[in-house]
Amino acid sequence: MQKAPLAGILPLVEKPSRYLGSEKNAVVKDIQKVSLHFALAFPDLYEIGMSHFGMQILYHVLNNQPDIAAERVFAPGLDLAAQLKSTETPLCSLETGTPLSGFHIIGFSLLYEMNYTNVLMMLDLAGIPFRAADRDATCPVIIAGGPCTVNPEPVADFFDAMVVGDGETVILEMSRAWMAWKAAGDGEKKNLLRDWSNIEGVYIPCFFAPVYDGADIKAIVSEFDDYRQVRRAIEPDLNAAPFPDAPVVPYGRPVHDRLRLEVARGCTRGCRFCQAGMIYRPVRERTVENLLNLAETSLAATGYDDISLLSLSTGDYGCLTELMQNLFSRYADDSVAVSFPSFRAGSLSPEIMALVEKVRKTGFTIAPEAGSERLRAVINKNISEQEIFDTVSAAFSLGWKLIKLYFMIGLPTETDADRAAIVDLVRRIRQKLKSDGYRPNINVSIGTFIPKPHVPFQWAPQMSMESSKQIIFDLKRQLKMPGVDVKWQKPELSILEGLWARGDRRLARLLEIAWQKGCCFDGWSDRFDYGLWEAALQDAGVDLAWYTTRSRLPAAPLPWDHIDTGVSKVFLAEELEKALTGQSTDDCRFGDCQGCGVCDFDRIRPVFFAENEKSAIFSGKPEKHPVPEQEIRYEIFYAKTGLARFFGHLEMVTLFSRALQRIGVDMLFTRGFHPKPKMSFHNPLPLGMESESESFYVSLKNSESSQALAAALNRELPDGLQVTGCRKISPGARPQEANILHYRVRTAGELGDARLKMFEAASDWMVERISKKGRKKKINLKEVVLRLTKTGPAALRMTLKAAEGGSVRPADVIQSVFNLSENAVKRAEIIKEKFVSDP
Repeated sequence: MQKAPLAGILPLVEKPSRYLGSEKNAVVKDIQKVSLHFALAFPDLYEIGMSHFGMQILYHVLNNQPDIAAERVFAPGLDLAAQLKSTETPLCSLETGTPLSGFHIIGFSLLYEMNYTNVLMMLDLAGIPFRAADRDATCPVIIAGGPCTVNPEPVADFFDAMVVGDGETVILEMSRAWMAWKAAGDGEKKNLLRDWSNIEGVYIPCFFAPVYDGADIKAIVSEFDDYRQVRRAIEPDLNAAPFPDAPVVPYGRPVHDRLRLEVARGCTRGCRFCQAGMIYRPVRERTVENLLNLAETSLAATGYDDISLLSLSTGDYGCLTELMQNLFSRYADDSVAVSFPSFRAGSLSPEIMALVEKVRKTGFTIAPEAGSERLRAVINKNISEQEIFDTVSAAFSLGWKLIKLYFMIGLPTETDADRAAIVDLVRRIRQKLKSDGYRPNINVSIGTFIPKPHVPFQWAPQMSMESSKQIIFDLKRQLKMPGVDVKWQKPELSILEGLWARGDRRLARLLEIAWQKGCCFDGWSDRFDYGLWEAALQDAGVDLAWYTTRSRLPAAPLPWDHIDTGVSKVFLAEELEKALTGQSTDDCRFGDCQGCGVCDFDRIRPVFFAENEKSAIFSGKPEKHPVPEQEIRYEIFYAKTGLARFFGHLEMVTLFSRALQRIGVDMLFTRGFHPKPKMSFHNPLPLGMESESESFYVSLKNSESSQALAAALNRELPDGLQVTGCRKISPGARPQEANILHYRVRTAGELGDARLKMFEAASDWMVERISKKGRKKKINLKEVVLRLTKTGPAALRMTLKAAEGGSVRPADVIQSVFNLSENAVKRAEIIKEKFVSDP
């Protein structure tokens, strides 16, 4: 492990655990024993990147190969980025702390256009030139994948290669080609890129050149006659595709902190604005048997207590009733919940409704997109107003308390009447809920329609920023109703997203200028600065309106015409014509083929499965029978040292809870709809403090060997957390809190003797503490500090007693007594010593 570079920096940054890389199921290989060292780079924070299922898939696929080591690197928080710059420390991977510039291949995930500046930030922190043309043979090969690559042109100059489509097979083919190229001793990168160009789904930007006719693009010309188009890579059978059944279990609070089961990929509903619905075709489902086996393996490997059914349209999964029946039957006794992101209005069958009553409920999402049925027909959102009302009523009757409604403004053919229909629809939904006896709790989200490549509306103009602002302002005013909360995306952000979505290579300079001006984390509202972008647009000479608010002719060349997603341009143009006349297109999974072009009906075709008439209950584990629960309580003692000091209290609770789940002990759970393991921890340690002995209580259903329980837990815990003892206690026992605590402290610099003598001579020494609620309280350290003795120039021992009405931390003492800076205190090594009654 090479993690020393961050050792002195982590105490200074927020959420330091996001940079540790010691999570359960993280893979650390001996780099000297592999042929290819691959960095999976995500241009956003750890909490976002670890919620991306695609990264987990690629991490699993690559690390399953003995001669490949894949590691993760995320965009650092701004505090860490500043520390890296000021200390000239390179951006490193999580697993081994390898500088990003030391990898053979770096693969970026491009999920969102407004993350492009973060790519430059990460390359800059790694000391790697931005543009592919400026990188020599000493630099890693830089590639990218993700949905943004269906129009790779705005960022094409920064990458050596880009993957279009599913990555499971492609990434291995590219890796094998790289290792063969390296083994042959061929140092010419162009030969590697030529080999990669023969792999389906791989785009080599330097082999293509745009030709312009004035401001318009005339063509994208290839250097090779046999490489004029790049066909999207498609995994034909998800049941044969690799699945991360031992995913990395992230620290902290990622956006999606649960086991994700991808039940299907692709959607053929045909919404004319929806890029995902076009570029992930055809629909390919997993079998129930496959999903149940994956759930069994994955839960055992992670300790999760929540399964999320993942797809673009989970309600359309052909075997949803059968799958949910089996999941509930198998996991109900283990307090494992089943959830799903949303249901399409009108897809709730009576059987599903009965099962949904058991689902953990937060917010129920419905996306009408448009307020009027006329406009929903234009965009091919084939749900009726009655279906929307029925779905809302059903959701509340099944126990949901919050409805989330998503609408767009600026859709093609939209009128004032269509926008008024949004307000009218929300008002009538609210009235319907009140009349049914429910308290209306409705979140309305409004976004500006952004035309994306490879959809029927790719030729449509985007609404101007000024119009979008005015319309959103009007809708907010009209939607001021009790129980209705309105959220919206900033029009400034939408217009820039539209710029990058349909841009070309001339935007590369704009990206560099925007980054130089300080743009990064542009997808975060608290970081987005449109003023910086305005200045960058002016400096780069980019006409924002030309890229966004003008109409395109269907016959005119587009910057992404050389990227073949499988859905033909002719089909998209026909869908645009049907939209303008209000004609709908049926979903091919429920009717005839609509001729989009993606299927060859040989290798690539829709894969559906029907419900079994009589579903067999999954028997991977013996079915449990209810028995009276007994409570057997244990106190578990543990040490928290080294890098484990960077775990917060809630992280500690989650770490131990999931470790107990993985070792297979039967824990007792709290009652209620959201049961939690019956665990109670003593007073939490401050972030950054070590301890020789802490403890918590846990209630189990069965008696376990204390020694075996401790040993099993230690096999599941990360470095720095170690169970030191375990004992059975009476169910009514309460934590024994120490009134007097002993600490050892070591600082980076010397501790002044004069300040210590001042403290010793003083009769009072007041410090002010501020609570999390902002309340101030003064505490006399002379009443709290029982001993403060130096044991070396930069070391001391300290004994504290609890202060009446509050507590003082060792950090407060050394900062006040020795007048240390905030950073010096954060860097201090503080160890809480073992309590005398601990085993």
